[in-house]
Amino acid sequence: MTDETNPTTGQGHVLVVDDDDDMLGLLQRWLEGAGFEVTAARSGDEALRALVTTLPDLVVTDLYMEGMDGLTLVARVHEDNALMPVIMLSGHAQIPDAVKATHLGTSAFLTKPVDKDELVAEIARHIRPRRPEGGRAFARSLVYCSDVMAELLEQAELVAQGDVTVFISGETGTGKEVLARAIHEASPRHAHPFIGVNCGAIPEQLLESELFGHEKGAFTGANNKHEGLFLAASNGTLFLDEIGDMPLDLQVKLLRVLQDFEVRPVGSTRSYPVNVRIISATHNNLEALVANGEFREDLYYRLNVVPLHMPRLAERPEDIPLLLEHFLATHARKTGAARKRFAPDAVAYLAGAAWPGNIRQLVNAVELCATLTKGDIIPLHMAQKALREEPARLKTLKDAKAEFEHNYLVSVLRISEGNVANAARIAGRNRTEFYKLLNQYDLDPASFRASAVDK
Repeated sequence: MTDETNPTTGQGHVLVVDDDDDMLGLLQRWLEGAGFEVTAARSGDEALRALVTTLPDLVVTDLYMEGMDGLTLVARVHEDNALMPVIMLSGHAQIPDAVKATHLGTSAFLTKPVDKDELVAEIARHIRPRRPEGGRAFARSLVYCSDVMAELLEQAELVAQGDVTVFISGETGTGKEVLARAIHEASPRHAHPFIGVNCGAIPEQLLESELFGHEKGAFTGANNKHEGLFLAASNGTLFLDEIGDMPLDLQVKLLRVLQDFEVRPVGSTRSYPVNVRIISATHNNLEALVANGEFREDLYYRLNVVPLHMPRLAERPEDIPLLLEHFLATHARKTGAARKRFAPDAVAYLAGAAWPGNIRQLVNAVELCATLTKGDIIPLHMAQKALREEPARLKTLKDAKAEFEHNYLVSVLRISEGNVANAARIAGRNRTEFYKLLNQYDLDPASFRASAVDK
């Protein structure tokens, strides 16, 4: 039976910071009585040390303290963890203090004398439940607070413990590969390779060799044996992205591998056992492809053992403020520039946007805003400008062709192991033309030779 008077029991670890010993002791007694684990710190410096050693789920800090004040502490906390919830307390609160604290990322601003029930309720509202003792945090790279994502990741974490085949559906840019990698990292296979391949980005004539390998002399340019990704991912996870784009002929061979757990390299008379976990994904509707005869029904059922669906960003608007903070922090670390924040009306505008490009579009919008905004606060008009300009950021035909050519050349060089004559023959070009292409894309054949790869 649930104790309704103490709903927070065992649900989190709180770091409390106050330079007043009496107030610090009172807060500690209140929160421990409410079921939280509590670490007490008497200064900002002590709190920063405690963050590293105790890994709290939430920080409660006084605003006015000797030495480092609460606002400075919030900024320091969020330098390393942009999503750490912080509740600010102040006995001399002024409206400008509350506004500044909000821009710095505080989750709540409470005035002293603090009401015990209000404080406990605010902590319970913002804290994330602790993981089971001894468990590893799941999907650290996914930023969310929405119920739809929490439900998805709960399912994914359960799936991660076994070897069952997983199929991830979702629109382009929703983060399907991020989820696949999180499943791998939480699985018993986490110490072994995670290898991803985009089945739609590799030419059909090369995809079979890329997946299953080939023997020396299997085709023109095959001067050395190539093991293929199934064997390269041995004991780990192979992520087959855009599986809906795989040619029908290869679908038959993939089905055979999934049935027998053996691969037969191109040109070989021998099959080799494989031990990999398969996670596949696509933005296509596989059921519709099956109905149209473009995807094998038996392979669909073999892959779709446990289906997971990544929601569109517009279906999880409550996650958008967290994602904005996360990618602003990432941009600041990458560029070395001061970290910026969106104005509240800009956040509200972005949270209500349609986001047809999903998280990929959001990342582009954040980077544009952070780059073009001169001050610390990104205004509404800049957010609006970023979304209006977003469609123009789609690749032109010229850029898309260049990307395909680059990927094709890399695949050919990998198959031929850097032998330019053989690579040129596979590509149907003479050596002079082929060298011009390599120079155009700044590709060095030597880096694809066996000796270079083995280093």
